[in-house]
Amino acid sequence: MGTLMGVYLPCLQNIFGVILFLRLTWIVGMAGIIQSLLIVLMCCSCTMLTAISMSAIATNGVVPAGGAYFMISRSLGPEFGGAVGLCFYLGTTFASAMYILGAIEIFLKYLVPQAAIFHASDHHGTDSAMLNNMRVYGSICLSLMAVVVFVGVKYVNKLASLFLACVIISIVSIYAGAIKSMTHPPEFPICMLGNRTLVRDRFDVCAKTVIKGNITVPSELWESFCSPGNMSSAQCDEYFIQNNVTEIQGIPGLSSGIIRENMWSDYMPKGEILEKAGLQSVDSHWSMETFSMYVSADIATSFTLLVGIFFPSATGIMAGSNRSGDLRDAQKSIPVGTILAITTTSLVYLTSVVLFGACIEGVVLRDKFGDAVNKNLVVGTLSWPSPWVIVIGSFFSTVGAGLQSLTGAPRLLQAIAKDNIIPFLRVFGHGKPNGEPTWALLLTGLIAELGILIASLDMVAPILSMFFLMCYLFVNLACAVQTLLRTPNWRPRFKYYHWALSFLGMSMCLALMFISSWYYAIVAMGIAGMIYKYIEYQGAEKEWGDGIRGLSLSAARYALLRLEVGPPHTKNWRPQLLVLLKLDEDLHVKYPRLLTFASQLKAGKGLTIVGSVIQGNFLDSYGEMQAAEQAIKNMMEIERVKGFCQVVVASKVREGIVHLIQSCGLGGMKHNTVVMGWPYGWRQSEDPRAWKTFINTVRCTTAAHLALMVPKNVSFYPSNHERFTDGNIDVWWIVHDGGMLMLLPFLLKQHKHIKIKHLTVTSFAVMVPLTMYLYRSLLLHLI
Repeated sequence: MGTLMGVYLPCLQNIFGVILFLRLTWIVGMAGIIQSLLIVLMCCSCTMLTAISMSAIATNGVVPAGGAYFMISRSLGPEFGGAVGLCFYLGTTFASAMYILGAIEIFLKYLVPQAAIFHASDHHGTDSAMLNNMRVYGSICLSLMAVVVFVGVKYVNKLASLFLACVIISIVSIYAGAIKSMTHPPEFPICMLGNRTLVRDRFDVCAKTVIKGNITVPSELWESFCSPGNMSSAQCDEYFIQNNVTEIQGIPGLSSGIIRENMWSDYMPKGEILEKAGLQSVDSHWSMETFSMYVSADIATSFTLLVGIFFPSATGIMAGSNRSGDLRDAQKSIPVGTILAITTTSLVYLTSVVLFGACIEGVVLRDKFGDAVNKNLVVGTLSWPSPWVIVIGSFFSTVGAGLQSLTGAPRLLQAIAKDNIIPFLRVFGHGKPNGEPTWALLLTGLIAELGILIASLDMVAPILSMFFLMCYLFVNLACAVQTLLRTPNWRPRFKYYHWALSFLGMSMCLALMFISSWYYAIVAMGIAGMIYKYIEYQGAEKEWGDGIRGLSLSAARYALLRLEVGPPHTKNWRPQLLVLLKLDEDLHVKYPRLLTFASQLKAGKGLTIVGSVIQGNFLDSYGEMQAAEQAIKNMMEIERVKGFCQVVVASKVREGIVHLIQSCGLGGMKHNTVVMGWPYGWRQSEDPRAWKTFINTVRCTTAAHLALMVPKNVSFYPSNHERFTDGNIDVWWIVHDGGMLMLLPFLLKQHKHIKIKHLTVTSFAVMVPLTMYLYRSLLLHLI
């Protein structure tokens, strides 16, 4: 496919949706033209920046099934890919619920209102009755759509062009109606009592009295506000008596100048009656029994709420990149088609905001369900030639968008399951023999049913906004990380890309998440974090590359270079240990309690390098060296020592120890203290190497200005799992030959009482900081 059929039109169909027809007029009425333009600009700018990043990723290689999940997982690793892939899946699933709720709202409010199953006994029960109707019809509609998707996607794809045609015809009819309203505005009168808007379908004539056979009699409106009886003796609502009934034009038209009144916001709390500024009214007491006659706000509104509700109308930008395998020239079609689609939809949204504010009366804009215009869809009142064009067109477009979401979400889940990075999702990787994701469709239907049970379009929209924003945030992050790290395989062909745009897009996504709903944002991040930690815990290892690992390497390099600036201050000094271990003939650690001592002394802080020497030739002993490294690493894990292992092969053991003392560490992360075992029986040993090795190590350590710690009887040292109930602490100082010999108890981080163990320290150059560190640790431990 080319750019038009493969990218532009699919993106157009996925971006235009239910919010444009059902909520944009209400958003303009509540936020005003200026703030509505700001909302549209924020959301569309966020998706445009994300599209630029997505184009860079798409032009860096072919993107198969999985779309955003594939992009992120192959860039940032399986942990981030799985977390964001599932967030994108949940967003797409809740989007299907939102479209279905929109279709049912159109069906019950404007197409067949008499099809409602539940009816309210009073005004207070209206909302609950409507929610129950939405749940019943929404569940039925979801089941029918799931059956269609299960039978075959080819039917959905065949209907896609029809649904897109409905959307385009509906939008064209809005523009045609706006232009026609300059000279011939449509007739949609609004009945006002004082400055308050009345529900138009509750009475036939907008007047207190009517003339029948030359006799003035009470109208239906009068009977709604007054008790039964003749006009002189009936008890009437005080506000009704004090104020006049007037009729104003609901659609004054493009040349009426109404745009000045709709320029500013008019946010309302829940239950407040819609009022028109400028109409004369007398403030007086009014009865709650007549409240149902007025048009009122069904929810409390604010700028942040409207951002969360509008954002889903800017999503759907990845429809083209998901089809990259079917495109003739994906490197060209994806960027051009996606950016053109976003540009087109953004212009439609911006111009629609201005047209709605310039053509429609403010109280009608704030009337979410068209109660003031006789239960007509508000955007339909502006359309030409008939409001039914919008009603029917929007109904089919929402049904089509719901089918598209139900088709895409299971395939995304199937792609995640097939990668086998989340074990409990493995079953959803299977399906029908032709590859259709049957089990994934079943799970998608169950999750979408949760959205249906919420039954409120205004509550479902912010939820899916969070999941989409989370996905877009990590698409931008993936691009920025790859560019800043100069990853060798990162060579996007999209020439208008820059890492600063990705960083700006990432910042906007994060800001929009907290602007629209900070608690939903925290929940979405919590879900992504739990999925990330679960995948990390399961140890998913994929040869996809890992951008976070590259980021860690860059951060480590930067930190090491900073450590080279100068020696550490005494306050920051801590022992950086080089633990010299001796291995037996079977390559087992001879004195594992040296590692126990190191772990308790360090308490997991600072640097620990565990070294050993294999005697022999490197070429011949390479396998033996690897086995020794693995044995030491296993023992380090058992003894809970966090550090690095270094095994060298040398012709003489003492030469290998000298190599370790000289070369271990990197930059500022070098050892300053050497720990080695006591040479038992070296006086009785016939092998002179036994004592020469020990003496040579002491001399080399002193020459390198390092501290040397030689634990004696280390095999009796208490393990990490032992606990003592009593004991003593003895501190002995011995000054000898201008140096210092210090005998201290070993510090046990988990023991309340510490038994006496001897510690020998040489080298006066490092004595002072080591002494300060040990005593500070001892005092903190005792406290």
